[in-house]
Amino acid sequence: MKTDIEIAQEAVMEPVGKVAEKLGIPEDALEFYGRYKAKLSDEFLDSLRDRPEGKLILVTAINPTPAGEGKTTTSVGLGQAFGRLGKKAVIALREPSLGPCFGIKGGAAGGGYAQVVPMEELNLHFTGDFHAITSANNLLAALLDNHIQQGNELQIDTRQIVWKRCLDMNDRVLRNIVVGLGNRTDGFVREDHFVITVASEIMAVLCLAEDMQDLKKRLARIIVAYNYAGEPVTAGDLQATGAMAALLKDALKPNLIQTLEHTPALVHGGPFANIAHGCNSVRATRTALKMADFCITEAGFGADLGAEKFFDIKCRMAGLKPDAAVLVATIRALKYNGGVAKADLNRENLEALKKGIENLEKHIENLQKYGVPVVVALNAFVTDTEAETEYVRGFCEERQCEFALSEVWEKGGEGGIALAQKVLETLEQKESHFQVLYEDTLPLADKIHRVATEIYGAESVNFSAAARSQLKKLTELGFGHLPVCMAKNQYSFSDNPKLLGRPRNFELTVREVYVSAGAGFVVVLTGDVVTMPGLSRKPAAYGIDVSDDGVITGLF
Repeated sequence: MKTDIEIAQEAVMEPVGKVAEKLGIPEDALEFYGRYKAKLSDEFLDSLRDRPEGKLILVTAINPTPAGEGKTTTSVGLGQAFGRLGKKAVIALREPSLGPCFGIKGGAAGGGYAQVVPMEELNLHFTGDFHAITSANNLLAALLDNHIQQGNELQIDTRQIVWKRCLDMNDRVLRNIVVGLGNRTDGFVREDHFVITVASEIMAVLCLAEDMQDLKKRLARIIVAYNYAGEPVTAGDLQATGAMAALLKDALKPNLIQTLEHTPALVHGGPFANIAHGCNSVRATRTALKMADFCITEAGFGADLGAEKFFDIKCRMAGLKPDAAVLVATIRALKYNGGVAKADLNRENLEALKKGIENLEKHIENLQKYGVPVVVALNAFVTDTEAETEYVRGFCEERQCEFALSEVWEKGGEGGIALAQKVLETLEQKESHFQVLYEDTLPLADKIHRVATEIYGAESVNFSAAARSQLKKLTELGFGHLPVCMAKNQYSFSDNPKLLGRPRNFELTVREVYVSAGAGFVVVLTGDVVTMPGLSRKPAAYGIDVSDDGVITGLF
């Protein structure tokens, strides 16, 4: 079988202007980045405001495993299948981070014959959005340190600086650093930190902003430090808002590309779901809804992270109401959750499947709590047996959950017809009664407790002394009404990545809490999750190269 990059490089792409024509986008509304990428102009986005919206379909998944699940692949394949059925659909995805591309996770273009292209450009620099976000983040950091160097008029307490620099790369040595060494003119000596760009609050701000006006309001609210009186110091106080907005002006515009079958795709923004809110931009999703009858979007990692944040953060803030959710699973991943070693996943093992399917069961229950109709998409592998497939089908149907096989990796849109028909049938027959998990008025600690117990299945929550103090302070500062953004490992419902399946009777540990005032949520760090990943012993970067004639190899 050909690799993903070989399939992508053999694809015959349409000029992006032709892709835009299918959606009624005039050429003067496109800002071209070569032949196959374009941004949509602000004027065109404004012209869509009064149009009715199509149906919103969220694609999510069970907890990720080394066996693979194929959430993005399913999103792309489903969009292609809608096209084959004559339906007007747009896919709305996140942009990939360079960190995982050179690390272990891989990119975010889908796989097999269900990919968005140009795949190499998307997975590498794309249209420069992440560069703009990184630059805006680090400009704010530079202005902060310069303000203190130039006399510290705002009386910033250098022991209470909370803003971190960022870089779009997995680089563990930057997690904790010391800056300002050298001469007096080189700044003051202090401990500093880096986060990966996709965990930066600027990324979240860009993805949640409705327009430039909203973007600037959010940027101004970002808290960078506290003064000697314990009061917040913001980016607005540092007079950083205008310059940051200038850097983000083009990054705020959604990017248009295509799938292997020329289905339009808006790929914009890219916060991680384990340490950020994990959804593509509100602007791209809303634009897709205005231009098509169906918008297919996804949220990162498992439904306990991405889907929860899509519902409780993105939909809450933007007023979006999803019409259905597609929950992706594989028999291999379910058997892995049942205790089977990766090397043995190709063998039929109904006992392990019955044990591991509890992970799928919990995700179904969670999605149903939000009042959204659920379709389980079983991403098929050639090693799956009929007995295993039928067991999963019966399991889902017993829980009032629709089921469909997906073969989009191997067959592209054709392999997603059954899934697309099941989704369309669900949209026609079942009404969504979407509701968020908790009210704005619920205290922050209670919001955390509700997510931990109802979504993760925890028995209790242990707040560190620091976390309790931080919750008290944030409430006193007026942030108690905000939703919570849980930062948790992606492999388990618990804060222990080794507890697979459906762990019970566990305690979730909250070690730190801080506010992202610009984004509009409170970040909750659990367990040992880190906001700057590291590379593995054998990172994917070892296998990536470029030939003398400029052809990239080894990129998945």
